[in-house]
Amino acid sequence: MNRTLKTTVGLVAIAAMSLGGLAACGGSSSSDDGKGSVYFLNFKPEAADQWTALAKTYTEKTGVKVKVQTAASNTYEQTLKSELAKSEAPTIFQVNGPVGYQSWKDYTADLSNSTIYKDMNAQSLALKDGDKVAGVPYVIESYGIIYNKDLLAKYTALSGAKIKEASEINSFDKLKEVADDMQAHKSELGIQGAFTSAGFDSSSDWRFKTHLANIPLYYQFKKDNVTTPPATIKNMYMDNFKNIFDLYLKDSTTEPSQLSSKTGDDASSEFALGKAAFYQNGTWAWSDLEKAGMKDSSVGMLPIYIGVDDATEGLATGSENYWCVNSKASEADQKASQDFLEWVITSDEGKKSLSEDMGFTTPFSTFNDVKTTNPLIADANESIQNKKLTQVAWDFSMMPSEEYKNVLGQAMLAYAQGTGSWDDVVKAFVDNWATEYENAHANQ
Repeated sequence: MNRTLKTTVGLVAIAAMSLGGLAACGGSSSSDDGKGSVYFLNFKPEAADQWTALAKTYTEKTGVKVKVQTAASNTYEQTLKSELAKSEAPTIFQVNGPVGYQSWKDYTADLSNSTIYKDMNAQSLALKDGDKVAGVPYVIESYGIIYNKDLLAKYTALSGAKIKEASEINSFDKLKEVADDMQAHKSELGIQGAFTSAGFDSSSDWRFKTHLANIPLYYQFKKDNVTTPPATIKNMYMDNFKNIFDLYLKDSTTEPSQLSSKTGDDASSEFALGKAAFYQNGTWAWSDLEKAGMKDSSVGMLPIYIGVDDATEGLATGSENYWCVNSKASEADQKASQDFLEWVITSDEGKKSLSEDMGFTTPFSTFNDVKTTNPLIADANESIQNKKLTQVAWDFSMMPSEEYKNVLGQAMLAYAQGTGSWDDVVKAFVDNWATEYENAHANQ
């Protein structure tokens, strides 16, 4: 994880517009009382209500105006571009890591002296540009294969079950063996498939073109000791990538021909209603599963095994959520913004909202005494604390562009539907990296 998040900049410029053209804009005006004001452009739609409630509470306590706007799913960069061009621009915004930072680095204040940076348990996780602290992660997340403990228990009770308990699923081979057998006995288990639908609607495709693709990418970068975004990548572990994706497609609730329109909500619903036993997603998924009626005792999370270093593989753990303060905002608004974020990570209201209501694991020492009620975070913490396991880094943050991910996703969907080959996926994964990297650097 640290290899990815510590990457310094001078990497890739992917901005779709001239930042210089925005330099005269992107400011914000302080309130007349001199206290300054806050405008937070939130990245996470699933946390919109919680942020709005926090803003209201803070304003009631301090009198400082706090505005929260939440970008629609998959529109954050576009929304940020639009909002930063306005006179009343966001004073707090987010970037997703080293690559995303390149688009907005001229708008990031140095947070070296901020409380949110000083209160980090591990300051190495901050997004840095030399000595400048450009962004501070406010949530550390993990993803893997979420499983339904009740369905696994029902399966292990079947005659001839391949495992006696879920903990025996500790490799790709064992995962495949169990999933294949569950698919064969889906009528007895009352399920529609072992895995939820691998939907390629925009609300779901990121789970595969980004998060699943990260696993073979991680092992390649680990083997070659890659620590900064490379100009090219190799054709490595692509058979492993194919094997896990094939498993998702074969042992599924859904025919591949229907995947183009299947959404993230479809997959979440299938899992919550007990129609599938396995669901690739992360710690953030718990709030929706809980709202759908699942009990915390019914879910757990496994690594996404692909048959490389299964015995030592932990969950994929990292961050792509970095708070940045707009350096073009007034000094009063910048101070008000830092004060608001300090209150969020130190106050009882803020800590409860982040840890319980939003279900986040945070990197701040002020949360060290907080007990989680999210069972997926509990599994993630157990994985992180297991010294025998190595957590999979979020190396997808080094993918050269959003277009790279989109091309890969299109190739994966075509393969799933039988209109494209796996060779096309390999080309989109390997060859198109060089193309998109070159495009990103064309104006440097």
